[in-house]
Amino acid sequence: MNTDSQSADIAPVAAAEPAAPVPASQLWGRAAFLLAGAAQLITISALLGADRPPVTWAALLLAIAPAPLGAAVVFTRPPVAWLAAIAGAAVTAVGIGGAISHTGLFFVPALVAFIVTAVQLRREQP
Repeated sequence: MNTDSQSADIAPVAAAEPAAPVPASQLWGRAAFLLAGAAQLITISALLGADRPPVTWAALLLAIAPAPLGAAVVFTRPPVAWLAAIAGAAVTAVGIGGAISHTGLFFVPALVAFIVTAVQLRREQP
């Protein structure tokens, strides 16, 4: 068995073209989605745990809304994503204000990511 004949049969692999860079808004949107989802899971766990905080409108808002809005930011087109980022920032800010003493502070990083995403999407629009 000759190794030279085997290497001649294999075609050289063409160099792949570099992928297009991911916009900053997409990166921040992914961060908002992941941070909101993680904080939402913490809130749901707290509401179902042994030492339950009082179930208020703010706790329910934080347990339901941020992650779906983060998903809308990531998986929709820029005009809709911008509206979802603004809605996510507003919902998260209102929820933090109402549940600041229990689980609201877990959402501060997600709030920052929603705000930065909205600003970046606005700058990227023509």
